[in-house]
Amino acid sequence: MSLPLKSLLFEKADLVCPPLEEVAKVLEKGLSASFKSATVEVVDCPDLTQEPFHLTSKGLGGSPSLLEIGGPPYLLPLVKRDKVYDLKEVPELLGSKSVAVIGAGAGPWPYAGTNCEGVFNLSINNGKVTNGSRIGKVDPATGTKHHAEILPDNETRCALLANLFCSEGKTDKVLKVHCKGRTDDMDFITTVKLAIHAKYKDQPIGFGGAFLLKEGKVKQHVMPDFSKTPINSDEDLNKWLKFFEMSAPLVAVGTFATCDPGLDLRLQHFHSFGLHGEAGHYHYDTTPETVEYLGYFSLAKVVYRLDRPAETHQFGRD
Repeated sequence: MSLPLKSLLFEKADLVCPPLEEVAKVLEKGLSASFKSATVEVVDCPDLTQEPFHLTSKGLGGSPSLLEIGGPPYLLPLVKRDKVYDLKEVPELLGSKSVAVIGAGAGPWPYAGTNCEGVFNLSINNGKVTNGSRIGKVDPATGTKHHAEILPDNETRCALLANLFCSEGKTDKVLKVHCKGRTDDMDFITTVKLAIHAKYKDQPIGFGGAFLLKEGKVKQHVMPDFSKTPINSDEDLNKWLKFFEMSAPLVAVGTFATCDPGLDLRLQHFHSFGLHGEAGHYHYDTTPETVEYLGYFSLAKVVYRLDRPAETHQFGRD
């Protein structure tokens, strides 16, 4: 059960791609104001299929793009259950035989039997899928525990909403970001995004990639099953969501953009998983003194928008 991607409204916008060396300097300056130690370098992408990242593609290079599917209006105020999409169709949608996909979204509720978080990490090569995606779901019996599991290769669906970074998985040049000891109250991704926006203002710049929480703990949420009553505000949403403190090591995948080029984008969205069995939606770290992040990011050249909601709203986008 999924909607054929080719049948849905498909839009695109070009993104600005400043030189990586320039972006690295901007980021290092911005992160140094929020962390005790911060370095940003342009490097050859390491093999991200290896420890500690466990992605299904080696790199982030080759036709890098952002792909946003659906959106929060398909979840809130009340769920639209028909909004299920098969990521196996992404290569055909993008006109490519091989695509590596990482990012954050709602997991395949028909498979899970309940609403769930999706941590998407898969490669599709000439129709063959290598799937390292995870889902995180709340225990319906207790409502206080969460369960994470890896999806089989034949389960490639997402539901409702997703923010994905697509590439050919090549080991091109990337931004390596390493910082320790947070000194303010912002989360890691917001700090990065604001540093870029301060330099480039309203030029639409899009990033995708993965970061590792090497040390520390983070606050993350896991969605429970769909609400039977309307959720009409961020206050309602936070009462419905289930929040957990999760521990390093965690690998987060997702996207962010400095501004919206007119496609009703969600400007940042990262989900994380750990081999110790935790998974959820990243909010912020809870151990600023000891926290340590290591990330690899690439700039996207274009953003694609699939099945943009006709009726929209701005809550539920944290």
